[in-house]
Amino acid sequence: MSDTRSRARDVQVTATAFAALFSVVGLALYGLPLYYDFMVREFGWSRTMVTSGNALSKLIVGPVFGFGAGWIVDRFGPRRLMLAGILMAGGALIGLGAMSAVWAFYFFYFLNALGYVCGGPLPNQVLLARWFERARGKAMGSAYLGIGLGGAIVPFLATWLTSHFGWRGSLQAVGVLIVVIAFPLAYLVNDRGHETHAPLHEGSAPQTAKPNVGDVLSKPAFYLLALGSMCSIAAVGGTNQHLKLFLSLDRGYSQASAAQVISLVLAVSIAGRLLMGWLADRIQVKYVMLLIYLLVAGSVPLLLAGDSRSTMYAFAIVFGLGLGGEYMIIPLMAGELFGLGVLGRVMGIVLTADGVAEATAPMLVGYLRDQSGSYTSGLLTLVATALAGALAIALLPARRAAAADGHLITKYAHR
Repeated sequence: MSDTRSRARDVQVTATAFAALFSVVGLALYGLPLYYDFMVREFGWSRTMVTSGNALSKLIVGPVFGFGAGWIVDRFGPRRLMLAGILMAGGALIGLGAMSAVWAFYFFYFLNALGYVCGGPLPNQVLLARWFERARGKAMGSAYLGIGLGGAIVPFLATWLTSHFGWRGSLQAVGVLIVVIAFPLAYLVNDRGHETHAPLHEGSAPQTAKPNVGDVLSKPAFYLLALGSMCSIAAVGGTNQHLKLFLSLDRGYSQASAAQVISLVLAVSIAGRLLMGWLADRIQVKYVMLLIYLLVAGSVPLLLAGDSRSTMYAFAIVFGLGLGGEYMIIPLMAGELFGLGVLGRVMGIVLTADGVAEATAPMLVGYLRDQSGSYTSGLLTLVATALAGALAIALLPARRAAAADGHLITKYAHR
């Protein structure tokens, strides 16, 4: 009976993270760029302008709220933060669907960025890492399927809703769905976990002292992880934010055809999440992370290789596999290196840095496109950035040795 109840709670926690990631990331993060081309046409805004909402809001929200959100998660648990984040993410899309002034565009994008910080990867990563003592990679991969499924559905959902209600009504309907899907499960979840400071891998040595985030910040591995993560997130964000613009306005794809390519990316990312989660439970996380970053770097040149459908589908498959493991692998690597006791604070810092990269890269690509009339220079910049991230990850230690002061002893268990 106890085992049955425990399994039911495992399912509830995974389902809660799945629903939150499906909504706040899958529908909101991947859904918003689908409306950029409508804003360009209706308001006459440039590509730099339509991507600047994402950029400026994350540049403000990330540094100001990122570490604070991590501290709140470590101190009070992820549930309260998730509830606020879900409401803000849904409300932001509803507001963006009604806006016409530039100030409103930036205000609701600010609210969207705050919703992402509070209801997106950070609290869900900590929720899952605290709850699951074994097979965390599998649990993380299963929950992160929500991003892939939400992202795969939203292009078709947005196209259908837009054809019936216009792009404004479509955007508002997606905002309502975010709240309806994610809020009830987050409200009911138990976020305390089985063991707050459990080691990351089965067979790991127990933690003997309360961890100190200052010790983490003194390690070169932290800065390599942050740099690698920033570079790869920049490449992913720069590609995602411009994919609909590139296909619709530069390649002349119809709304339905563009939706097919974008949906394929996110559908393949589902397989990527399962694959990378499975690999992370069997081989060193560093090598899984390196594979993901190389897939991202190798996919972007395919956008420049030609406009044939076969080339675009090849891009969608390679990029989707890399995208699938991108966000999921970062907390696993952080936990492997530094342990769970400071995971909320470490991820608060890393995700803040990632937010800066994810904010600036699309705006830079948009600026280069506006100046040159072509996406070539912008996309090649993303390739170079992704490769720099792979190099940083390659320099990480293969496994974390026991610390001399006894903090956060989490040795990787070979299987």
